[in-house]
Amino acid sequence: MAKPEKKNRPKASAPKGFRDYFGNEVAERGEMLSAIAEVYDRYGFEILESSAIETVEALGKFLPDLERPNEGVFAWHEDEENWLALRYDLTAPLARVYAQYRNNLPAPYRRYAMGPVWRNEKPGPGRYRQFYQCDADTVGSSSSAADAEICAMLSDILEAVGIARGDYVIRINSRKVLNGALESLGLSGDLKARDEILRTIDKFDKIGESGVEELLGSGRLDASGAFIEGVGLEPKQIGGMLALLASRGQSNKETLDNLKSAVGATEAGANGLRELDQISNLLDAQGCGLDRIIIDPGVVRGLGYYTGPVFEAELTFEILDEKGQRRQFGSVAGGGRYDDLVKRFTGQTVPATGISIGVDRLLAALREKGGLGGSKKGPVVVTVMDRDRMADYFKMAGELRSAGVRAEVYLGNPRNFGNQLKYADRRGSPLAVIEGTDEHARGVVQIKDLVYGAEIAKNASHEEWKKRPSQFEVGRNELAEKVKACLNSWSS
Repeated sequence: MAKPEKKNRPKASAPKGFRDYFGNEVAERGEMLSAIAEVYDRYGFEILESSAIETVEALGKFLPDLERPNEGVFAWHEDEENWLALRYDLTAPLARVYAQYRNNLPAPYRRYAMGPVWRNEKPGPGRYRQFYQCDADTVGSSSSAADAEICAMLSDILEAVGIARGDYVIRINSRKVLNGALESLGLSGDLKARDEILRTIDKFDKIGESGVEELLGSGRLDASGAFIEGVGLEPKQIGGMLALLASRGQSNKETLDNLKSAVGATEAGANGLRELDQISNLLDAQGCGLDRIIIDPGVVRGLGYYTGPVFEAELTFEILDEKGQRRQFGSVAGGGRYDDLVKRFTGQTVPATGISIGVDRLLAALREKGGLGGSKKGPVVVTVMDRDRMADYFKMAGELRSAGVRAEVYLGNPRNFGNQLKYADRRGSPLAVIEGTDEHARGVVQIKDLVYGAEIAKNASHEEWKKRPSQFEVGRNELAEKVKACLNSWSS
């Protein structure tokens, strides 16, 4: 008789570039997003929850070829004519929503959004294909006040989640200033060369002035010894771009004065400087000084996306990288003005400005600074001493829940009581409730303080233990009251 074919079991692993998030990680993220949402709400922004799936046509940046959409999105054929895709950010869906509902929305429309986005890119260390974003945007206002408000709000958000003043800086520049500088040097005509120049400027913080100078010229050797071909600018043009980067002064006013020579007589440059001056004045009026927000000519952001002011939030405290070397934590949020995105749908320019916060990056920063609320306590565990009395134990758990206490009944094999306490410890439970046959007959329960018990096992003397034992007896009718008192004693 032939042996039955052995079935291949599926491999229990998440797809490459994706990961699972467990209780405490989700709780920390929720705590941080709640603090951010409170600031957004205080500034008058309203939450929007749009679809996670858009048509590829609506997303706009990626279009299908003969067989599949271009690299960058997760997409599939809906029918012969339409492709659908998972959203790759929260801004493209906003443009579609505003265009679709603009007649029913207030003008300007101020919204914030939080949620996962998906990118079909090569994953790497700390780089996932699904990640969270947290955005806020104002659509329908061309005023520099909208840009200033976004920057002030971002500053308040960083402080609200636990980043102290002095540990961050929000840097502002303008694409109009950059375009003006390029135009004054005769570099605005070749779009490919322009983008290469801006990419090189964007590396200033990593490779320094000499590195930028080499890349704007003939090229340079990188850390691995490989030669990177340069842009090939003339020495005068290289000097002009380096002068732009060196324009930052001791005050925003001084920086703006220095930038006048960099942009020359160009209309774009003059408009950009005027907008930055207005933003700076409005931020000063709100108490956002140089200890929070500065004008920095080295900020570039996205190449073809932004049309005016651009912003970047950078954390300035040092951490140890994977090689054990000290470095600044770096950017956790960015954004700017994008006045052409809604135009794809309406045919008319609709001004817009906004920011996007990298949720995972900011969470990592808060963990480095110890700014999160700590591990979330697990539920109070009602242990099972007599499996025939499960109804009594469920009644206890119900009373605790009604009193606002997170609680559960142990549902494993109750035969080994030690395993029940091990389970409670693994769950991070603060307390265990114990009622055996003797306690039930006397109308009492035992409360075991697992947090205090672990602490005294490490530090307390026998005399201290006698003064306050980790396990104590209370009347059955006092259970919820005493449990809440014990939990509250830790937070007071």
